[in-house]
Amino acid sequence: MTLFEELKRRGLIAQMTHEKEIEELLNNEKVSFYIGFDATADSLHVGHFLQLVVMKRMQMAGHKPIALLGTATTMIGDPTGKTDMRKMLTVDEINHNAECFKRQMERFVDFSDGKAEILRNGDWFLDMNYIKFLRDIGSKFSVNQMLTAECFKSRLEGKGLSFLEFNYMLMQSYDFLHLYKNHGVKLELGGNDQWSNMLGGVDLIRRVEEKPAYAMTFTLLTTKEGKKMGKTEKGALWLDKEKCSVNDFFQYWRNVSDDDVINCLKLLTFIPIEEIEEMEKTMTGADLNKAKEILAFEVTKMVHGEEEAKKSLDVAKNLFGGKGIDENMPTTELSFNDLTDGTIGILALLVKTKLAPSMSEARRLVTQNGIAIDDVKITDPKAQISIGDGIIIKKGRKVYHRAVVK
Repeated sequence: MTLFEELKRRGLIAQMTHEKEIEELLNNEKVSFYIGFDATADSLHVGHFLQLVVMKRMQMAGHKPIALLGTATTMIGDPTGKTDMRKMLTVDEINHNAECFKRQMERFVDFSDGKAEILRNGDWFLDMNYIKFLRDIGSKFSVNQMLTAECFKSRLEGKGLSFLEFNYMLMQSYDFLHLYKNHGVKLELGGNDQWSNMLGGVDLIRRVEEKPAYAMTFTLLTTKEGKKMGKTEKGALWLDKEKCSVNDFFQYWRNVSDDDVINCLKLLTFIPIEEIEEMEKTMTGADLNKAKEILAFEVTKMVHGEEEAKKSLDVAKNLFGGKGIDENMPTTELSFNDLTDGTIGILALLVKTKLAPSMSEARRLVTQNGIAIDDVKITDPKAQISIGDGIIIKKGRKVYHRAVVK
């Protein structure tokens, strides 16, 4: 099976500019390709993870990935999928975020011996002459055509689009041209929401260099209902364990919808596609739960390492197998200052353990029968909880957390 066939079979490919030519490139050449990452936070999230999986898969087939950190484009802000203008970050914040991205990427992609590169578009944009850019690049774009792009159209119909953001498509397009001329990049990859921006780059290279370049988008990580995956009650599903604990990360995948588990296995893991297709034939009962365990273990292993994945798997098996406390269970250590006469209010406890982001959300969980302490349902939001030698808090059906006093 060729790389192109496997990408299609796994459902990774969404759109392509030139299907026949891209298939030829991927199967018969060693091509340099790039994916852009705007440094908008100090950690990558699960949406980026899908892109890193694609980069790794392409690298394993002999192609050369270039991870482009948007130290310039982050200063502008991509309007795609946003109802408001993105928060303006300082240069120091952007550079810090880019360094965090770089450290995380190195866990997935092999950057040794020129097998891959990490570049920053600030290196060519920040000192660029704006008048020259407008004459050389801006003149190649039609405003009428740009306004038909979905990323601009939705904003214009809503709260409006700033001139600052209007430049984003030109900058991303120029990135492709720069990489084409200076690094031999023929192919841009990205999420399907980037299609309009990527077409701009392909067209710019055609106009300036009078040579072909190619773009291919891959499937966004969504549920069967079309909603983006990776959102939790605590926010985004981050790859940094300080922002999302390993157990929370594991449990997210262990608890995916029955309808989504096979798709996630195809998109996010390196389990042979033949094995996944065999699993798909028996997706009921115990087999379904086993598939979810495999998904959670494989994804957690890639992000946090095999040892951490095994710990999280043991926690899940002990809890759901009725064995009770596990030494690796997520635990919050309370101080005596958190207690009044040896007890703590249930709402304060849920906030303290980060099982609820606020007192109002904690109240909702309690009043809607979503919380149990040591298997006893707590329905009174005024309940005082005695911690004793430690308690186990159960949130919903599958989230367990231990609280102790130190």
